[in-house]
Amino acid sequence: MNVSPTSAQVQTEAAGKVGAAETSDLSPPALSPWQIFVRFLRFGLLAWGGPVAQIAMIRRELVDEERWLSSGRFNRLLAVYQVLPGPEAHELCVHIGMLAGKRLGGLMAGLGFMLPGFVLMFALSWLYFTIDITQSTLGPIFLGVQVAVIALIVRAVHRIGEHILLDGWLWGIGVASALAALLGTSFWITLPAAGIVYVLARQRQVALAVAVLAAAGTVAYLVGPGNGLLQPLVPAASQAAQAATQSATWRALFLAGLKAGLLTFGGAYTAIPFLRDDAVGRGWMTDAQFLDGLALSGILPAPLIIFSTFVGYVAGGPLGAVAMTAGIFLPAFGFSLILYDRLERVVENRTLHGFLEGVAAGVVGLIAATTVELAVAVVQRLPSLPSGMLVFVLTLAVLYLWKSKLNVVFAVLISGFLGWVLAIGG
Repeated sequence: MNVSPTSAQVQTEAAGKVGAAETSDLSPPALSPWQIFVRFLRFGLLAWGGPVAQIAMIRRELVDEERWLSSGRFNRLLAVYQVLPGPEAHELCVHIGMLAGKRLGGLMAGLGFMLPGFVLMFALSWLYFTIDITQSTLGPIFLGVQVAVIALIVRAVHRIGEHILLDGWLWGIGVASALAALLGTSFWITLPAAGIVYVLARQRQVALAVAVLAAAGTVAYLVGPGNGLLQPLVPAASQAAQAATQSATWRALFLAGLKAGLLTFGGAYTAIPFLRDDAVGRGWMTDAQFLDGLALSGILPAPLIIFSTFVGYVAGGPLGAVAMTAGIFLPAFGFSLILYDRLERVVENRTLHGFLEGVAAGVVGLIAATTVELAVAVVQRLPSLPSGMLVFVLTLAVLYLWKSKLNVVFAVLISGFLGWVLAIGG
């Protein structure tokens, strides 16, 4: 028996087909490379509040308002770039720029998004060395800001850990990686082992996972530990702080940035241990200067990873700033520009996904260990520990209690003011 559909059913089906067609036909407007650059330059000028706020801004304007792509596709792209290393907001801009203007459009979109932060950080780097921060007024301000940066990293470790350390194995990998870093084990031993162990653990091959851990420990022992915080030697960071900073070649800075860019999982904070390992460990800059660079990047409309420009400037002048920035952003451009139509398949590769999740847990441990080492370096410079602890606690309270995209900017500024008022107990 044939049953005729009601008019309401017909209208509903028609509306559904139209909605599906509209979603599948969504595409950016026809724009020239220059127009794409200007469009994403605006995003770069308004990129306050870290990756969450930046991604929300891109989604609101290009998905909800201008309909460049569907919400579903945006979510899939975001999932891919959260798995891959690099700043997600920048990578999304490059990918969406490619939808509007192919590879040249992607390049212009990425350059537009990062340019404001680069120019501002370059200018601040120049100003940092033009003004003598050891003067009586600026010294306490920057010391207060360095205490605030420790609080910023503590908050970041907590936030990143909530999204990455999702089971007991990942927690164990994170803790083990932190202890290994404090003992001086190199990340090139820790991170591959972390990824392999987690893949084996997910496959319930516990014996093999334990064997990989034992092999990694053996390699670390044979290679010999570096200067970790728990070593009886003076930490490498302290040695570098005591020595005069050394200049670096632009090639060394480019490669250091490239290494950090390839290992940045889960947000820009994950680049901190790798850049510090090179910049401070090789004597290019002191821990105090490294913390100042982090603080300056926190008050700019840019991805936090733009602090690499400051590191490059300190280590190698203007050319060093360009080389370091190019190296650290190259993977973010490369994954989108080269892989493009293959990227969404990454989500389907569960083995690779598991390996990267294990590596990300290891990176969380490295950040935690780096935070401890940086905190020790700052405490050694504080004339008064109680005053420093007061600035730290107040900064942490602002970051946890005030849910605003400007809370980092406010925390950095207020900590500098408190450092000046309290003179850190001096």
